[in-house]
Amino acid sequence: MEQLTRLRPQHQPFPSRASQRGSIFLPTPSRHLNDDDVTGSVKSERRNLLEEDSDEEEDFFLRGPSGPKFGPRNDKIRHVQNQVDEVIDVMQENITKVIERGERLDDLQDKSESLSDNATAFSNRAKQLRRQMWWRGCKMKAIIGLAAVVLLLVIIIPIVLKYHN
Repeated sequence: MEQLTRLRPQHQPFPSRASQRGSIFLPTPSRHLNDDDVTGSVKSERRNLLEEDSDEEEDFFLRGPSGPKFGPRNDKIRHVQNQVDEVIDVMQENITKVIERGERLDDLQDKSESLSDNATAFSNRAKQLRRQMWWRGCKMKAIIGLAAVVLLLVIIIPIVLKYHN
């Protein structure tokens, strides 16, 4: 709350409930803030934060790396940075491989759908061909049966007529 009162200008009080009930409250800006005011308030806020007791981590984030604290650990930081770079490279390669794998999976899925469609078409055509061959077989059997009956009639009728007369 203390920080809010520091950041809020003192010459613009919050409206009271009484003024809000009777009319619509439209704030009127008493002055415009320029860049120097905003930058100055940020700098003063940073200065206030730095003046209070803070640990090294907060100082690092507020002030940035300082020479003496940063210098001796430079090799360690460079080593850690190299490890991070290696991990980033490995992760980028992994992401590339995953993308390529996804593309190959999409191709395989397309091919499998095509094979499935072809298999269905083949199955339907095989059923149709089986029916045609069955009907052709039935026709052949009927023709052979009819020819046998005609042949028997041709042979039996003259014999029966000869003995009957």
